This record gives sequence, structure tokens and C-alpha cells, in this order.
Amino acid sequence: MCPAAPRRQRVAAYAVIVRGGQVLLSRLAPSVAEGELWTLPGGGIDFGEHPDDAVVREVHEETGLTCEIGRPLWIGSAHRVVDRQGRTTELHSLRIVYDAWVPADAPAPRVLEVDGSTIDARWVDVVDVEAEVVATVPMVRAALARHQPAVRQRLAAYAVIVRDDAVLLTRHSVHGPRPGAWSLPGGGVDHGEAPAVAVVREVLEETSLVAEVGALLGAYDEHFTGTAPSGREEDFHGIALVYAAHALAGTPAVRDREGTTDAVAWASLADVRSGQLPLSPLVPAALAMRSGEAPA
Repeated sequence: MCPAAPRRQRVAAYAVIVRGGQVLLSRLAPSVAEGELWTLPGGGIDFGEHPDDAVVREVHEETGLTCEIGRPLWIGSAHRVVDRQGRTTELHSLRIVYDAWVPADAPAPRVLEVDGSTIDARWVDVVDVEAEVVATVPMVRAALARHQPAVRQRLAAYAVIVRDDAVLLTRHSVHGPRPGAWSLPGGGVDHGEAPAVAVVREVLEETSLVAEVGALLGAYDEHFTGTAPSGREEDFHGIALVYAAHALAGTPAVRDREGTTDAVAWASLADVRSGQLPLSPLVPAALAMRSGEAPA
């Protein structure tokens, strides 16, 4: 009678990191898999280590990137018998798979661990994974099927400031929702903050000008899915309160160039209406509110 194969149970933590239609994957080393086979970045949880800490550590070792994590998406269980180098083992793997993200301006991934279980890291098109153009372990497709962009609703307040047939605009930086596009000065309303107060604060931060806030012109909303400045994929619903405002004398200048605004300027209304400038859709909608026109 043959002796039973030894049993081994392994608990591991992995990350699903999706950005711009791509997923971050790690290629398994030849000692682990024959041929080219990709998996999610992650690995075994050390004794006494919290799974949250383990997944951050493993992602860094296998991709060189520092991730932030959300909630666990899925707990997978796989029971199989493996034969490695003539030794048979009955293996039970428990996998905690997290929603995670890396900064939008993160560098290209690269493996840091030496003689580990992975030899490469790269961004791979999700459609290629789902179509099995790229060979992956089953866990990858199972995790992607459970992944959804984070749902986020944001209340913001903006100012329409017009002077001498020109409107004050701010430009989205690489950290903004539409890099290179011009929008109105304004931004998110803090918890407990009056929207009109938020307008004054945001105008000062983005233009260095002091604003006097007038009437509420209307509300604008937009809904889209994209990559947030944090690098996280979001199902985003933005609600913007649009105010008429007047700016006191001064030269506009961006105060915080590390934020979501990298430029501020007076733009002629003729240029704005002609389509010569790349604009956030908020701008024409707000100008229509100011003139009493129906939204386009």
C-alpha cells in the first residue's frame, strides 16, 4: 500500500491592479511553471503577518511598485496534487485577492526579488487576458470577473469669473481628470463646508485671486469611468455647483503646482466658443448657464 502524499496548506494574498484597460501581471519563473505563464502579483503570507501587509509587500517585491489596497474582492480555494522533481504533494491553496491600485505616474514595473517565483512584471491588456491571448493562471480571469471600478460621487463648486470679454480658466495637470484640458477654477467641497466658501478657497488655491461669490447659476453633472489621480479605476459621478463670481485685482498664478492644476489664464470668450481650446465640458455648460441659454 502506497503512503499518502504529504499535505500542505498555503495562504496567500494577491492584488488586482487595473488601470486604463490594462492589468498588472507577474510572470512565473521556470521553476514554478513551464513556458510563459502570468499571474497576479502577490504571494504567501508570512507567519504572523496580516494579509493587508503581505499583499503590499509582495506587490513591491514582484513589481517594484507601492500599492494601496481596498477591500478583498474574492477568496479563492484550490485543491490539487502536484508533482515536482519526483515528489508528490497534496496542496490546498487559499488566496485572498484584493482590489488595489498604484499611482497614476508610477514608473514601469520591474521585479525586485532575486531567485523568487517571478521573473517579469508588466501591464497587459485586459482584453488579451480575457481572450486568452496571454497565458494566465485561472485565478487571473476569475479575479477580473469580480473586479469593478470603485464607485465615487463627488460634490464640487466652481466659479464663472468674466472680465473684459475673457473668462478665468485653469488647466488640469497630469494629476487631474483630463490632463491638458481647461476648466473653471473650483474643486471639491470639504465635509461641513458651505459651497460658496469652497469656491473662495479653491479660487485662491488655484489662481491666487480673491473671489467674491455671487448667485448660484445652476448645477452640472457628469458620469464616466476612468483613472483617478490616485491611480485607481473609478466609476465617477461628479456634481458641480456653478456660481457667478468676481475676482479682485491681481495677477493669476497657480499656488500649488503639485496638485490638479498646472496653469491659469484669462481666455477670450471668442476663443472659448470657437473650440480653439481643449475644454472640460463644464466650461460651455457653465457659460450657457451664465447667459441663460439652455444646455447644449
